[in-house]
Amino acid sequence: MKSSGGRKCCSRCKRTLSRGAFSGNKSMNGGLQAYCRECSAEYYRQRQAAEGRTVREKVPVPRGLKRCPQCREVKSHNEWERNRSSSDGWASYCRSCRAERNRESNFKRKYGITVAQRDVMIADQNGLCPICQSSEPVHVDHCHKTGKVRGVLCFNCNSALGKLGDDPDAIRRAIAYLEGNVWKPTLEAPGVCQRPS
Repeated sequence: MKSSGGRKCCSRCKRTLSRGAFSGNKSMNGGLQAYCRECSAEYYRQRQAAEGRTVREKVPVPRGLKRCPQCREVKSHNEWERNRSSSDGWASYCRSCRAERNRESNFKRKYGITVAQRDVMIADQNGLCPICQSSEPVHVDHCHKTGKVRGVLCFNCNSALGKLGDDPDAIRRAIAYLEGNVWKPTLEAPGVCQRPS
């Protein structure tokens, strides 16, 4: 619309405002958008609502603080990580929410399950490691060939399976060894031993 000196008329709300109330647009005559910033924001919200999306509400936050969109808390900058690529130089989410999102993403990417599904598995195991039945299960056990999750084990049991290469035959031999059925020589006569075959 028309612009006179340092003022311009918004083509949507028809108000004459200062040029600072408009965003820049080099392709437009006069180098400014046709709609003022308020009308542009409202138009954007209406378009997103028509497509079934929601637009994050802007909440005024004092200088030196930032609002986390996940926990919706206003926190000081020391609870945020730096991010040079963002407009304000800080990460999008606070440290605790970002760690939670990363953990959730890691579980989905690595095991194909959510943290909630892991918690259900632990509850189904009565909160104990299914192998030793004495320790707290904290490590997701999965088959390295198929990627299928088998359960949640304690550190020692999960490590033991890994060291034995997830090989059932090796585990059977380990059981036989512990029970004394393998490599234990049998006495045939005094001073003569025969090794098991």
